[in-house]
Amino acid sequence: MKTAKKILLPLAVVLFLSFTTAHKFYVSVTNMVYSEKDQAFQITSRIFIDDMDALLKERYGIISKLATPDESKLADEYIEKYFRAKFAVTINGELVDYKFLGKRYDKDVVVCYLEIPNIKIDEVTKLTVQNEVLTDMFDEQQNVVHVKWKGHKKSFVLIRENNKGMLNL
Repeated sequence: MKTAKKILLPLAVVLFLSFTTAHKFYVSVTNMVYSEKDQAFQITSRIFIDDMDALLKERYGIISKLATPDESKLADEYIEKYFRAKFAVTINGELVDYKFLGKRYDKDVVVCYLEIPNIKIDEVTKLTVQNEVLTDMFDEQQNVVHVKWKGHKKSFVLIRENNKGMLNL
């Protein structure tokens, strides 16, 4: 009887674990690339469509149906509104404005395009990125930020408790 328990217990644990679903991973990836030609930071932010749909419903009461033929005509307006509340960039200690250029879909991800124009990179000494996208919805949310300028690259992972990354250029 003891031998049967020693064999059946580990087998039962393995079977139980094999039928549980994997926990969803909450992550966004934002790339900020400085364009010498345009003298601008060009920003793309990749967020899972289902997470953005859930956010728009909970935060604004919008049934957005992103990436479907029935997508809400208000989706872009509310995505931009949310970004303005949750994503900020300061240069040399001063908050800078950015343009929300739009979005597109890539499989299960919405790619949002932003731009900070009229930046002379040689005058930038300090850059701070605050990214709180989806951290108010998901405790496990991680926002990966990659910044590229003049052959340099710096990356950081931002979470609810640590939502700002700073670079000295």
